[in-house]
Amino acid sequence: MTALYSWALLRSFSSIPFALAVLIFYLFPLMAAVIVAVFGWEKFAWKTGAAIVLALAGLALALDVRGSNLNTGGMALAFLAALGLAIVIVVCSRVFGKGDARPLTLYMAATASVLLLILCAASGDFALPQTASGWIGFVTAAALYGFAMIAFFIAVSMIGPVRTSLLSYADAVISAGLGVVVLGQALTLVQIAGIGLVILALVGATQPSAL
Repeated sequence: MTALYSWALLRSFSSIPFALAVLIFYLFPLMAAVIVAVFGWEKFAWKTGAAIVLALAGLALALDVRGSNLNTGGMALAFLAALGLAIVIVVCSRVFGKGDARPLTLYMAATASVLLLILCAASGDFALPQTASGWIGFVTAAALYGFAMIAFFIAVSMIGPVRTSLLSYADAVISAGLGVVVLGQALTLVQIAGIGLVILALVGATQPSAL
């Protein structure tokens, strides 16, 4: 499932604008909350739903999603990626409970890596960097992604799938900040307002009474 949702998300980038794909993908916290509520593992509080809707609205503003190409295939892939990640989060939270999440994360990442390598090789899309700077970026991105994945599932074992998923909306705030500091990008007032909404949603959702 990890290989599937990763492939679906990356493929969606070639069919629809990046911002739209990311916005659809970030439906996964809502999907995870609905799944655990349906199975009776956690209560779906109205504050949780409100926080997710507010965060999505803020994310839409922060990403400046306008005039997007509504390619149904690309949107379906992004939606599939969101559903896949939601399922992975919920299932993993039930498997390792409050225990050590690292062994399961290792097995999951290793299996997904092998499947994705086979898929890329079979489709002819497998390509390695051709320059030194490309290799540096490739290795650095892989290392940071691996660290983030391990930390994410440790958080799932500590605070649960729903709250961990909600905190993922902080990605938009961090990415925007890095864009300003590292790339020298300027933020519009609309984007700043969107980031503010995301922060507000995170503060409300992570309060003890929110779940």
